[in-house]
Amino acid sequence: MQDTPVFTSYLTNKIAELNFDQFYKGKNRILLHITMWLGFSLLLFQSYVLAYQLTYFNALLLTLRMAAVNTIVFYLFFYAFLPKIFSGSGVRIILLLLITFPVCIFVWIAVTYFISLLYHSLGFEILAGELKGAIKMSADQTFEQAVSIRRMISQSFIIISILSPFFFVKILFEISRLYNRTLKIQNQKAALEIQNINIEKKFLTAQLNPHFLFNTLNNLYGLSIRKDDCAPEVILNLSDIMSYTLYESNNEKVALGKELDFIKNYIELERMRYVAGKNIQVHFPEEKTLFGFFIAPLLTFTFIENAFKYGLKSHEEQFIYLAIKVVDHVFYFHLENDREKEVTNKEFGGIGISNASKRLQLLYPDKHQLTIENLENKFTVNLKIDL
Repeated sequence: MQDTPVFTSYLTNKIAELNFDQFYKGKNRILLHITMWLGFSLLLFQSYVLAYQLTYFNALLLTLRMAAVNTIVFYLFFYAFLPKIFSGSGVRIILLLLITFPVCIFVWIAVTYFISLLYHSLGFEILAGELKGAIKMSADQTFEQAVSIRRMISQSFIIISILSPFFFVKILFEISRLYNRTLKIQNQKAALEIQNINIEKKFLTAQLNPHFLFNTLNNLYGLSIRKDDCAPEVILNLSDIMSYTLYESNNEKVALGKELDFIKNYIELERMRYVAGKNIQVHFPEEKTLFGFFIAPLLTFTFIENAFKYGLKSHEEQFIYLAIKVVDHVFYFHLENDREKEVTNKEFGGIGISNASKRLQLLYPDKHQLTIENLENKFTVNLKIDL
């Protein structure tokens, strides 16, 4: 079931890599057009020989006539009429298209008639096969008879069927070129957004250091004064956090175990700001279940930082509850914390949560579910990521 998305993604990337504008110009453009007309002329020539049992010379005559007629109408429509048609409004476009089609049919019949006159004056004629005498029959008509409304209507379906392969190739090519441009614009936009998100991530990392480091150093100073045995452990936790934010967080993805170690160290250092009785509950998966899984760094840090920034301050129940697990290659993150009623939604959410949501959309498109509930007395975050 996953083969189709993979193939589609691969094909989309390949189309996006093509440089149509660079390739389709100058000599390449002329060569492509010549190749198209030669290809169709060759098929048409074979059709005259095999289907109508014409001699090679007679088949060549009709092939040259048909190729000339189709070429004139093709370039007249796409390079003379169409640019002017689509330069106007919607109603004007429809009206011009309705006028253009009869004009193209008229040109097709008229050019065919004049070429037939030329062939007849040079003494060319089809002497055998299903099209025997076709040139003389065409030349014997007057111009008014050749381009009469009745004849144009009767020949319109035949003309459309003959021209349709050329129009189809041109339209398909233009759609491909337009799609290529669209993909490039989307890729450039995504690259710019990712660049902006990375800048925001670096800002987030830098933002982690000042106020958090200040609080941690104050707590560490207090432990040192008291000669508390926890001081070395605090220093080690702080060292691990600083190392992670300086080095690991610059990577596109990190081992899930390292990301969870960072979260554990951060929470342990935050615990120091509160008395032992504060209701802070955390549940992490066993280390053996994390092997082989990777995740973008600092994806959940904003939510956890917010929980400690705004949680444990309510006048009613104060709590922070965090549960993380990995089941069937899916990362589950659930976080709850109390909140004060006086804190506005704008203050509580802030740009950090908006940036975290944008990072998830860019890094895990169609592979994550983020649900945020900003209730009256608590704030809840549920995140699911397909790893």
